[in-house]
Amino acid sequence: MHYLTKVITSMKNSYILFLIIFLPTLVFSQSRRWERTRYELVGATGTTNFMGELGGSDKEGSSYFRDFEISSSRPLMHLGLRYKILEPLAVRTSITYGWLHGDDAKTENIYRKDRNIHFRSPIVEFSTQVEYSIIKEKSGHRYNLRRGKRFSLQALQVNTYIFAGIAGFYFNPKAKDIEGDGKWHALQPLGTEGQGIIPTRDKYKRFQMAVPLGFGFKYNITRTIAVGLEYGARITFTDYIDDVSTTYVDPAIFGDNELARRMADPSIGDVPGLSAVNSQRGNPGDDDFYMFTLISVNYKLNTGRNGLPKF
Repeated sequence: MHYLTKVITSMKNSYILFLIIFLPTLVFSQSRRWERTRYELVGATGTTNFMGELGGSDKEGSSYFRDFEISSSRPLMHLGLRYKILEPLAVRTSITYGWLHGDDAKTENIYRKDRNIHFRSPIVEFSTQVEYSIIKEKSGHRYNLRRGKRFSLQALQVNTYIFAGIAGFYFNPKAKDIEGDGKWHALQPLGTEGQGIIPTRDKYKRFQMAVPLGFGFKYNITRTIAVGLEYGARITFTDYIDDVSTTYVDPAIFGDNELARRMADPSIGDVPGLSAVNSQRGNPGDDDFYMFTLISVNYKLNTGRNGLPKF
């Protein structure tokens, strides 16, 4: 019996020694679990929204979020690759393709409605953004909820992050020639505000830079698959996404180009002097602004010993 007691005591001491030596290693290994799947493929669909000179609020002088027009939402597709630098810090590189739309016919503001300008444009965006997790992504069982706890994003294991980055985007505003052939025509080559015709007004570039800012949520369905919801605004440095920015010009500068005349001034004519030469056509003091709302599926890739993803 005494011998058995000594054996048990020895085993206990060995177990305690094992814990002292190896427990820190095990804890560290668990805390570094995220490194095994630090790459994620991101596929998403969603909507775009545009805020510029066209459409928007019924009130005169409204701008920014007061001009939000949900009926101008258009679809988009998104593909990206996320890489975790640290557990709460990731970088995502992505490409997004969608459409932007604006139309003065969607507002009851008498001046905008009489201006009667509309546009649509494809948008192709290449972006890199840095994401910081306010609530880190959880590992383990997805239903790890504790009874008696109040509702929280932590309890639901919802990864919550904010992001900022830099993007380059291509756009090409077009309008439908309602009074002519009924087709959609690119507006930038026409110089609807005298760009490329009046010496002081250069043609705008259809490739521009933007600053993405936003937030998102991500929820693990399995160890490798998560679904997400993300909203991102794009601060741009151009006022010509909708081809409207400054003033009306003398239609005589277009010569025999009747299409350019119609696209430059499709006004209805109910407001006297609205489209007179040098009258305000847009507001050059406010650059255009667009937004993406994404619903995503995220797939984690195992990381190889070389640090690269294993497909």
